[in-house]
Amino acid sequence: MKITELKTFVVGNPPPHFGGRYWIFTKLTTDNGIEGIGEVYSVPFHPHVVESMIRDVFERYVEGMNPFRIETLWRRVYSSGFTQRTDISIMGVLSGLEMALWDIVGKSLDKPVYELLGGKVHEKLRSYTYLYPQDGDKTDVYMDPDLAAERAADYASQGFTAVKFDPAGPYTAFDPRQLSLEELDRSEAFARKIREAVGSRCDLLFGTHGQMTAAGAIRLAKRLEPYDPLWLEEPTPPDNQEEMAKVARGTSIPIATGERLATKYEFQRVLQSGAASILQFALGRVGGILEAKKIAAMAEASYAQIAPHLYCGPIEGAANIQIGACSPNFLIQESIQQWQGFHTEILKKPIRWENGYIIPSDEPGLGVELNEVVAEAHPYNGDMLHLEMHQHPV
Repeated sequence: MKITELKTFVVGNPPPHFGGRYWIFTKLTTDNGIEGIGEVYSVPFHPHVVESMIRDVFERYVEGMNPFRIETLWRRVYSSGFTQRTDISIMGVLSGLEMALWDIVGKSLDKPVYELLGGKVHEKLRSYTYLYPQDGDKTDVYMDPDLAAERAADYASQGFTAVKFDPAGPYTAFDPRQLSLEELDRSEAFARKIREAVGSRCDLLFGTHGQMTAAGAIRLAKRLEPYDPLWLEEPTPPDNQEEMAKVARGTSIPIATGERLATKYEFQRVLQSGAASILQFALGRVGGILEAKKIAAMAEASYAQIAPHLYCGPIEGAANIQIGACSPNFLIQESIQQWQGFHTEILKKPIRWENGYIIPSDEPGLGVELNEVVAEAHPYNGDMLHLEMHQHPV
């Protein structure tokens, strides 16, 4: 069996755009007709440029390969062009292709991917959601603590046992910084009012995006500690793990990080420095499914847990579910609400979510199939990237 064909899809995610402006999917086909699907997450180039990057890597390394030779492919792509160091662009491309290979391998053996990586440990996976805006909101749920508390209580009534929110203000190309007193006050008010609204039904997940210096993050954490969040997410930028470790040592709140990191090498530095005890790798960026399994094993040896990141499409979500199902140190999976709307429409069969938990599929491969008719009916025609930082200092 050999890989013979590649097809890519750049899909515009319709309003309200939960999960990003667009999703990039890869489809590989073998000479005996087995198809596998993958997803590339948030490469910092226009998605049509990324399509060319995917094609280049496919033609150099994937076309004609045995789909079972994933470890060999990984080393060749990681070392491409005499790099042999972490690069999130090529790791994103590799992740989408590697994911599709695992889908093919699972289908060829008639097994879910998790059965090929040690077997199912968890029958169901705890999930959380951000507090998202709704039609009819009179204020901004990201800035209004009273509305956020109301929305959190609603999610708790749906069955969610954890909710995430990020009231600390914009993240910019000029961070890290000290938060203003207004931002600190607002952050504390969010934590207080959401805790009052949900009581002990829900864990509070305080999200930030590397806005703060270590000193600023510790200052914020002191405000949040009375409300016992499950984590403080990415309090400092991702390029200096020693600074994040200062935050971890300076607060009782567990630190979570990883959505902007890739490969076992970057996560090894997180663990070695003690920067975080909860790892949030993104399967479409980290280097693929096998790389994520290795990172999960490294974390397990350090008594750290995994909480895979998801702000993209449901193909990466399906890969996250495979890793969560077979990892003893799985903590919680990010969901975008209940995987409704376009996240359901883009699949032939929706991801199963019940009362706060994801139920891993027993179907082979990743357990999902892309609805290509829907994908092709929603091309992305914009010029913005999947996510953008504010371009001016706060």
